[in-house]
Amino acid sequence: MSIRCFVAVECGGDEVAAKFNEVRRMLKATRADVKLVEPENIHLTLKFLGEIEPSLVEQVSQVVKETSFQPFDARLEGVGVFPNLRRPRVVWAGITDGVPQLMEVWKDVDTKISGLGFERERRKFSPHITVGRVRSGRNRDRLVEEISALSDYVFGDLQVDRIVLKKSVLTPRGPIYTTLAESAVDR
Repeated sequence: MSIRCFVAVECGGDEVAAKFNEVRRMLKATRADVKLVEPENIHLTLKFLGEIEPSLVEQVSQVVKETSFQPFDARLEGVGVFPNLRRPRVVWAGITDGVPQLMEVWKDVDTKISGLGFERERRKFSPHITVGRVRSGRNRDRLVEEISALSDYVFGDLQVDRIVLKKSVLTPRGPIYTTLAESAVDR
């Protein structure tokens, strides 16, 4: 039985969590049709692996456990959308400081995991944290207005000191994530 997995940076910390909850409240107030990410599921995806066999999960776990880097801070700042404000599909929180370090971690993970037979990422890495997914055009104008007002919103700093391999089980209420492996902290 295959397991749905991804490699990520977790977004813990009380200050950042409080700011995400504040943004969730503001977006919810627009009454737009947006499925917001639950606070406990907020993360920065480095590599989505999809459905993989248990034997590969073990190999990916080993890669994650052996991944090492100097801890750094990443600044979470700004709210935007993919692909654009005319057709918003994904609402995200941006990363400003720490991008070069995140790029190095991402490259390292992508290279090592491609050695296990996974396809290398073709798209340019665009570090962000998904806040929600737009499901329909209901109240889109209000949503776009709120997102535009949040373009400079500061969530705070995120301590990046490890990466994790997560298992994702999709349910009608939203995904349930479980940590399968994590990298050692390099101090």
